Amino acid sequence: MPTRIFDILDFILENHPRDDAFAFKRNGNWEKFSTEKYAELANLVSIGLLEMGFRKSDRIATVSINNRPEWNFVDMGMSQIGVVHVPVYPTISRRDYQYIFNEAEIKLIFISDEMLYRKIHPIISETDKIKDIYTFDRIKGINNWYEIVKLGREKKNKFQEKLKEIKQNIKPEDFATLLYTSGTTGFPKGVMLSHRNIISNTLTSSKLQPLGPNHKVLSFLPLCHIFERTSNYQFQYSGTGIYYAENFRTIPENLCETNVDGFTTVPRLLEKVYLAILNQRSNLKGIKKKILDWSLQVAGHYPLNHKQKVSYKLKRKIAGILVFRKLRKAFGGKVRFIGCGGASLQTSVEKVLWAAGIPVFQGYGLTETSPLITLNHYPLEKSRIGTVGPVINEVQVKIAGDGEILCKGPNVMLGYYKNPELTKKVIDKNGWFHTGDIGKFHNGNFLKITGRKKELFKTSYGKYVAPQVIENHVKESKFIEQLMVIGEGERFVSAIISPNFDVLSKWLETNHKMKIPNRNKLIKHPLVNARFKEEINKCNQSLGMPEQIKQFILVSEEWSIHTSELSPTLKLRRHFILNKYKKLIKNIYNPVNKSRN
Repeated sequence: MPTRIFDILDFILENHPRDDAFAFKRNGNWEKFSTEKYAELANLVSIGLLEMGFRKSDRIATVSINNRPEWNFVDMGMSQIGVVHVPVYPTISRRDYQYIFNEAEIKLIFISDEMLYRKIHPIISETDKIKDIYTFDRIKGINNWYEIVKLGREKKNKFQEKLKEIKQNIKPEDFATLLYTSGTTGFPKGVMLSHRNIISNTLTSSKLQPLGPNHKVLSFLPLCHIFERTSNYQFQYSGTGIYYAENFRTIPENLCETNVDGFTTVPRLLEKVYLAILNQRSNLKGIKKKILDWSLQVAGHYPLNHKQKVSYKLKRKIAGILVFRKLRKAFGGKVRFIGCGGASLQTSVEKVLWAAGIPVFQGYGLTETSPLITLNHYPLEKSRIGTVGPVINEVQVKIAGDGEILCKGPNVMLGYYKNPELTKKVIDKNGWFHTGDIGKFHNGNFLKITGRKKELFKTSYGKYVAPQVIENHVKESKFIEQLMVIGEGERFVSAIISPNFDVLSKWLETNHKMKIPNRNKLIKHPLVNARFKEEINKCNQSLGMPEQIKQFILVSEEWSIHTSELSPTLKLRRHFILNKYKKLIKNIYNPVNKSRN
């Protein structure tokens, strides 16, 4: 039984060898890598790195636009010699790259392509430790990762026995990977995970999903995200073939051509499918529209506990033939398992998928918990729609007096990198990790997330966003008096803005010879909106892609203590503001209203 990440490789070599351990589409064709090739390349990467002077606890980063087999070869190659893997998102800001590379003392970087090379190479001169960059794509004049493989082949005899010795001396509790997540201070915080953290999650979750050696999955969530990474190990351990999507745009095509049995995703992709159905409805007339409406009504009555009466099963079958078979086909036609996490999935979407015969299981966790804490799973008595499922084996959960979800188990991180003070704040003296999420148990078994204790929120893509950091940055604009960043559970970040009306009025009068004393008319004027868009775009340039403000609302009120938008200490009263402007906020994220404007 594996106890360290690289033990998975030895396990599948012995128990689940296959010709398509990994597959990746290049130049229109699916290129497959066998389990034996996987092991060979990982071992050669290990030896190549040893020859280059890398040793246990050194840190190497990877930055990749898309998932690909090479990521696994270097990941496992690092793991086998005790090098700490630091996977980094490709969409973060230059400032965050600088911070991560310096704090983690990165010595080498693997990147996917030329575009990222141009983005990251200039940052190297601003760091002290980085020796070089290697790319996965072949780029003229730039080191390619395969050069390390060649070096490993040349030095195989020299290091083969040494590699075995190093592997034997790596312990399950050893520091294995460093993952950076958004921090409330404005800088990312590094989460230290051990082999034991990740392997405990891998082994437990593999028992809760129905896929094995006769199946394959499509992978498209970033492997630098702990959700996809642990799922990646889980599928490997189960002997399941992993096919990597070319990019997010090609997911529908890749699903259909691979006919996979499952995948993991964030709510946003599934919500897009649901929105596509609703958009299709607007183009239908007569009997076709009535059939779709009836089918959606049937889906809306899908029981939360999956217990269906005979009469309901008959209706589902009819709706499946008339409407939902097309939906199943869009997912490839064979999907038996969809793992969904990173944020909450709308219950209406979940019901439609289950009614259509597409099993989707919500789970819950954080980077700090490797990530899984709870998971809906088979048999269906262990699954309930609208919840994130029961607690997984070996993990304990309790609800604190203030409603916060606390977690304890082998999945809980070693701590925050170089930040023992912050670690003590979230892991108490009894070993309970304080998640910052508010929740409750339904029927004493199924966990339901009801909110966040901290201001930090997640978009529907599962990305954490620290609103206060963005707000403080954007308020540097002289045109903005106050603003609140929003986007909890939504596909993008937006902002509610209370302008500095004195500055705005003077600008309009000076530059455009206009006076608009009525504030409601002022905030709706095209020149004003264009000016604010310019201000937001300017601020977005220094933010990572997930933090960038995509849309904004201008409001005519000045926020103050007296009107209750601000607390006595001049902090935003977020719940009050959300409730006050809920109609305007709904309009931002409502695609039907947006299309009519």
